[in-house]
Amino acid sequence: MSITPQELELLMQEVEKEDPIDFADLPFEEEELRGLIANHLCEMADAMENFSEEDKHLTLLAVAAKLVLENLVLHVQMLRQHDVPLNQTTEALLSRLRRKD
Repeated sequence: MSITPQELELLMQEVEKEDPIDFADLPFEEEELRGLIANHLCEMADAMENFSEEDKHLTLLAVAAKLVLENLVLHVQMLRQHDVPLNQTTEALLSRLRRKD
């Protein structure tokens, strides 16, 4: 892999400056979680070493899409649990998805 887990952690922190993660009161250290994820992703990338470039891109795109979907679902569930109304952007997205049914 062309990036180490430590370098990936630094990149993650840079991205988080624009879009911070609310770790709330999780019983884990932020740095430990970031390190765990960076190691996992580097291992995943190493496992794709024999993939074609197109297959690597498609796999990473599929993983990213799954994570964004999971994040959306968890966010909406959390808002509903706390009776917090959805913001306009989220409501518009969900309305668009409902109309496709």
